[in-house]
Amino acid sequence: MITHDSRALLVSGPPREKRATVVPSQAPRQVRSCRVCRLRKVKCDRVKPCHACCAHGYPSKCVYEPGTDEDPQPISQADEIRNLRAEIRDLTARLNNSERRHRSERRQAQLQRLFATIRTAPLELVDRLINQLRTGSSGSNEWEGTEAFLHQRSLDENSDDSSRDNDHYASHGSEGFDFNRSPSESSDDSSSSSSIISIKNSSRPMLDVFIERFVDAFSPEVDIKSGQAGALRRAAEIRMFSPLLMDAFEGVSVAFFGRSVQDPRFVQSGSEMYGRVLRNLQNALFDPERSKAESTLATVILLMAFESVARTSQAGLASHVFGAVRLIEHRGPDNHIHGVEHLLFTELRPYWVGAALVSRQPSFLAKEDWINVPWSAGTSKKDILHYLLDLTVEVPSLLAEYDALEATRQSRIASAHEITVKQAALWNGVTNLTCRFLQWKIDWVDAYPDGPPKEVPAEPNDQFPIFRCRDLRTGAVVTPTKFVYPDLRLAQTMCLYYTSRLMLSTVDTRSDDERVGPAQQYALGCGICRTLEWYILTAPGNMINRLAFPVRVAWEVFPDGGPERRFIYDVLKLVEKRHSLGLWGNGMSELSPRAGSPPSA
Repeated sequence: MITHDSRALLVSGPPREKRATVVPSQAPRQVRSCRVCRLRKVKCDRVKPCHACCAHGYPSKCVYEPGTDEDPQPISQADEIRNLRAEIRDLTARLNNSERRHRSERRQAQLQRLFATIRTAPLELVDRLINQLRTGSSGSNEWEGTEAFLHQRSLDENSDDSSRDNDHYASHGSEGFDFNRSPSESSDDSSSSSSIISIKNSSRPMLDVFIERFVDAFSPEVDIKSGQAGALRRAAEIRMFSPLLMDAFEGVSVAFFGRSVQDPRFVQSGSEMYGRVLRNLQNALFDPERSKAESTLATVILLMAFESVARTSQAGLASHVFGAVRLIEHRGPDNHIHGVEHLLFTELRPYWVGAALVSRQPSFLAKEDWINVPWSAGTSKKDILHYLLDLTVEVPSLLAEYDALEATRQSRIASAHEITVKQAALWNGVTNLTCRFLQWKIDWVDAYPDGPPKEVPAEPNDQFPIFRCRDLRTGAVVTPTKFVYPDLRLAQTMCLYYTSRLMLSTVDTRSDDERVGPAQQYALGCGICRTLEWYILTAPGNMINRLAFPVRVAWEVFPDGGPERRFIYDVLKLVEKRHSLGLWGNGMSELSPRAGSPPSA
C-alpha cells in the first residue's frame, strides 16, 4: 500500500505542480462563441443571432454565456447592418470622389487645350471648333467630340499639307466678316441657343476663355519698347472683386467672340449682358463713393474698348471716351498714382488728350497737377510719348481761342483793335508751341537711343496697300518711301507728333514764312500714312486703335477723290476685316476734330 501510494504521488503530484508553475500567467480562455456553435464546434461570427444559427433555422437559441467585463460582448445584427451600410457608403463615396477627380482632371486638361486653341488659333479653326461644340451631344460625348477635334487640329498643325485650311478659308473668306448676317441664316438654331445658354449660365471656364481672348486683343503682352498695354489685363485680374466689372468683362467678351467667329447668337447673348452692365454702371456713376472706385473707371474704359468693335451707335465711342474723361477729372490726379487707376490713366492718356482735341476746349489735363502728380510716386516713368503729350495737351486751348476769335469776327460786335489784340495773342501762342514741338523732336526723336525712323522703298505686296501721293511741284502721282521704326512706341509717338502739328497748323493764319502752310500740312499728313503699314503689320492685337485718331486727322488733310484718301479707305477696310473693328469700317467720323463737328457727349 505504501508503495502504491508513493507511486501515485510520484505520478500524479509533479504534473499538477508543473501546471501550477508554468501556466499561472495565462488568462482563462474567454468564451467568444454562442452556446450552439460551441456545442457544434463550428466557428461563430459573434453576431447575435449569428450566421450559423440563422442558417440552421433557430436564431432564438443563439445565446452567449455571460463572461467577464473584459470579455467582448456580441454585436447585434442591427448594429452590424448599420456598420456594413456605413462602410458601403464610405467606399462608394471614395469611389465616386476618385472617379469625379479623374473626370475633373480629364476635363481640365481638355479645357486647357480648348483654351489654347481658342486663344491662339486662326479664326477659321476657331469657327470649326465652335461648330464641333454645337453639334456634339451632352455629357461625355461632348468632350469626346472636342477631344477628337483638338486631336485633329494637332495633326493639322504637324502636317505639311495646309490645303484643307486654305480651302476652308477660301470658301468662307468672303463671308468671314459679315456682321450683318441674321440668325435665320445659320443652322442648328435650337442646339446653338442651348449651347450659348450653357456657356453663359454654367460654364465658368468657357467664359474665362472668352475673357482671355478679349484681353489678348485689347491688352496684349508687349515689351516696354512697344508701349504699355497692360491696363485692361490688370483690370481683368481684379474683376472678381466687383460684380459690375465681372459682368462687364463677361458681356463684352462674349459679344466680341461672337463677332470674331461670325455667330450672331453669341453677339446677342453678349449684347443682353452689355445692356444690363450699362444700367448698373449708370447707378454706380450716380453713387458718390462707387463713382470713385477703380472698378467703375475700369468698367467705363472696358466699354470704351468694346465700342471700337461693336459701334452700337454713331456717337457711342465718343460718349464713352468723353464720359471716361469726365470721370477721371472727378476722381482727381491723386487717385491715379498707383495700381490699375495709374495704368488706366497713363497708358490711355493719348485717348484723353485726343478727346480734348476733338472737343476743341481747354482741358484740365493741361494743369500742372495732372502733368506731374500721377507720376509722383514713381509707379511708372514718363517716356518720349508722355513728354510729347505734355505739349499736345496745350493745343485745345489754342483751338478754343481760334474758334472764339472767329465767332467774334462773325458777330461784328467787337472793335478792330480788340480783334487785333486777340489775333496777336493767338499767333504768339502758336509760335511758342510750334517752337517747343520742334525742340522736342530734336531732343527726343533725333537722339532716340535706337535711332530715328528710317525710309525704305515702298514695294507692292499682298499684305498692305501702297501709299501714293502727289508731287506738289509737278502734280504727278508718285510713290514715296515708307517709314520703318525701331519700335512701336516711337511709331505711335511720331504719328501723334504729326497729328499735333496738323491740329496746331489749322489755327496758324500768319502771313509770314514761319507759318505752317498747306504744303507742310500735306507733308505731315503723308508722314502719318507712310507710317501705317509698319505699325499695323507690327502691332499685336488691337493696339492699332492707338492710331485711329491720327488716321482721321490725316483723312481731313487730303482732298476728296485723291489717291491719298483712296489709300486711307483701303486701310480702313483692311483693319475692319482683319480685326473686326467697326470703328475703322465706318470712317471714324465721330473722331473728327474740325471746328463745329465734335459729337455730342
